[in-house]
Amino acid sequence: MGLNRNFWLFEVGRFVSQLGWAVQDVALPLYVLDQTKSGSIMSLFIIAEILPRALLSPIAGVIGDRYNRKNLMVWLDIARGVLLFAVIAFDLLSIGELLVVQVATSIMGTFFGAATEAMYPDLVKEEELTIANSLLQSFDVIARIVGPALGGIIYAFGGVKLAILINAVSFFGSGLFEVLIHYEWTSRKIESPGEVIGDIKEGIAFLRSSKYLAVILSYALFINFLFNPVFAVALPYVYRVELAFSSQWFGFLQTAFMAGMLLGNVAIMARLGSRAESMLFRALFVQLGTVLMLAILISPLLSMSAFTLFVIFMGLNAVDGFFNALVNVPIVTKLQRAIPSELRGRIFSVFDLTMGMTIPLSMALVGSALDYVPTWALFAVSGFLGLLLPPTTTSATAASLRGT
Repeated sequence: MGLNRNFWLFEVGRFVSQLGWAVQDVALPLYVLDQTKSGSIMSLFIIAEILPRALLSPIAGVIGDRYNRKNLMVWLDIARGVLLFAVIAFDLLSIGELLVVQVATSIMGTFFGAATEAMYPDLVKEEELTIANSLLQSFDVIARIVGPALGGIIYAFGGVKLAILINAVSFFGSGLFEVLIHYEWTSRKIESPGEVIGDIKEGIAFLRSSKYLAVILSYALFINFLFNPVFAVALPYVYRVELAFSSQWFGFLQTAFMAGMLLGNVAIMARLGSRAESMLFRALFVQLGTVLMLAILISPLLSMSAFTLFVIFMGLNAVDGFFNALVNVPIVTKLQRAIPSELRGRIFSVFDLTMGMTIPLSMALVGSALDYVPTWALFAVSGFLGLLLPPTTTSATAASLRGT
């Protein structure tokens, strides 16, 4: 594949820590629910993971641009490993203690993510970015498929302590791989809080001055705002409440989407390469088509058995996952190419902050709408809005993205 040693050290270390985190991410909610039987406490843990990331991402972006990104990666992985070993050693397993640990790991993960997002594109040649991004996403999918299954098994046999121990070891293992990465970066120490604010303003000013970045970021935000809650909230509601699919069927449908994503990334790596970037809008239109097909299938217009719908949904989920890869990888690649390395941490952090504010809003809107609007109508509205956007903006967007 031609990707260099630094890339593979980065990816293997990243995969190891992702797998360990996926194990804990399944075991911890199970433990909290077993101890409290409270959905609100479980929601509190989710908020404790999301909120610090949203609040601190701009500062984390400045740190990721100012200081040596490799050192940040290594020491933050080691620090998270030490924290989790301390949880086991001192038996810090009360709900309050684990909530504090959740906040601490989220804070460290925010700064870790800012450093890795900014550093990673420097590890490969520009012409290899599409293949590298696709490979990274493939490993992400594998971790999301294997990790939860392992987490459930490990929790059943060893409890939450074993899951946390495995995650602690994974952070140390990831750090060992990252130590071997060759990466040069000149640090610029922060002398005052005013410099942090100035750096954030510099990143925002660069973003506002670039029509190309403004267009692609706006487009990515719109697509996520429109479709993230539909697939994360409305579709599971259809599966479990309206169609009463079993948990096994629900799991198969989730796996079909992941398998489709994996196949899409394999197609990019094996055949499409950089040509995938020119297919961005065609892939998006296919995804819009699957949303409208779902609307028709669950509408009163059709009447089919649950098994027939399950089989059709399996196919649609796989198709949607395949073309989801053909949308996500080109967008990320275009952003990486367009942003100078010295600004990358701040720009991506601004994007993460905006996503952190808009996606919960869209999820709240869809969640509330489910009490008043038929789900098939929500799918239809989302699909048609997505189709209406291109006639007004796609020509400008395509012109801005073409050839970059």
